[in-house]
Parts: sequence; structure tokens; C-alpha cells
Amino acid sequence: MNIPIYQIDAFTDERFRGNPAAVCILEGWLPDTTLQNIAEENNLAETAFVVRKNNSIELRWFTPAVEVDLCGHATLATAYTFKEHLEYKEDEISFKTKSGILEVIYGGDMMSLIFPRREGAVYSGIDEIAAALGARPVEVFKSRDIMAVFEDEGTVKALEPDLDKIRRLECLGVIATAPGKNADFVSRYFAPQAGINEDPVTGSAHTTLIPYWSSRLRKRQLAAMQISRRGGKLFCEDLVDKVKISGKAVTYLTGTITV
Repeated sequence: MNIPIYQIDAFTDERFRGNPAAVCILEGWLPDTTLQNIAEENNLAETAFVVRKNNSIELRWFTPAVEVDLCGHATLATAYTFKEHLEYKEDEISFKTKSGILEVIYGGDMMSLIFPRREGAVYSGIDEIAAALGARPVEVFKSRDIMAVFEDEGTVKALEPDLDKIRRLECLGVIATAPGKNADFVSRYFAPQAGINEDPVTGSAHTTLIPYWSSRLRKRQLAAMQISRRGGKLFCEDLVDKVKISGKAVTYLTGTITV
């Protein structure tokens, strides 16, 4: 069986920057073990699998280790693939996912994800988070992820986390965030329990980041940077009941895999 594959750098307009995602176009769903094997073989933070079924487009995301319930950069990459490579003509596209129907709006070279809003609750385990990250945050919150807030960008950039300690936490991953020098806020994201030591750019983490920074800065529209080695830019908006996460993408690879 031959499967078309596209590798897209998301949340950037430069190759070798942003977060790479693979997008695999399937004629029908393969066994989960096969999907996981493909994702492991690709060895990217996420592989997106897409099936067109009747009038809907079904979308699932796999890290090299697990299936996840929500992924921003691979959704952006999938929307980009439809427009750039599959001759999709509409101004919006919707995907049926484990997190419900997700909408992506096209606007020039920018795409906007309309995602659920996941505001974090105050988390009491600040000592264990400090031990895991190697620096003490001023606040910690938890939704799907644990979010640690630091005073400045330099502290977040200098973090050298203990990945074994992060792996033992009850969450998908840990977000480290602070006010930014050239953006409203910056972040890094660590998810060794999902097979990703550090994710280059994490759209889904911004479902928790946006409500926090929107409230703290009293701004609905926010510019964000993920300060991983590859780095990425996100343009964010708090929609009250949802969030909007916008960014660009660029093609790195097109091809075929054989299963």
C-alpha cells in the first residue's frame, strides 16, 4: 500500500524552522498499531492522518509514542496541505477529531485555528515542578498540561529540565512561560511522556497560554513566540469561549510511503 505523505514546517515561513509535521492522506483507517508504527518511523513530534469520509474530513494525530487528543501544528500543516497540494478551494476547512469539530480559516498566507479554550486551574505542586524544571516558577496551573509561569524570558530560555521527573508528572506535558522581550509572551514545552523531549512549537499548549496571558495583560490579541531551538511565531486571540491561533507554514517534503 502506498500512502501520500507531506512534511510541513508549521508556525513559520522558513524551512528548518517552526515545527515539522507529517501529513498522511489515507483512503480509509488503518489499524491503530500501523498508524503508531508510521508515526514512530517518521520520528517527528506529530504525524497527522487524514481520511475523507462522506462529507467530513477525519483527522487524528500521533506522536512517536502515543495518540493525542489535540495538536495545533499538525492541524495547521494539514490545512496547509489541503490548500497547497490538494487543490482545496474553500476559505475554511473543518476536521472531525477527538476534540470535536475543529475549524481552520484561510487568510492569505496565514491560517487560523479555532481551538477549544483550556484555562488552567491553580496547581499546588509548585515544589515538584521546580524540581522538574530546575528553576522555581512564580505560579503553576494545570489543564491537560501543567503550565509554569516565570518572571522573565531569560529564565525560560535557560531551563535544563529533568526529563525523568517530568515523565512522572500526571499530565501530557509541561509548559514553561514568561513575558517576552519581542512578543507578549514566550514559552517552551516538554513532553517526554509522549515521546517528545522538547516540542519546537506547540499550538495546543496555547489553548491554556492564551487565557492566562489575555487576562494578565488585559489584551485579547497577543503575539507569542516559542523559544525552542527551531523557534516559531504564533498570533493569538482570546475568543472568550474558544481561542484563535494563527500562523504560517511551508513545505519541506512530498512523497510516498509504502506500508
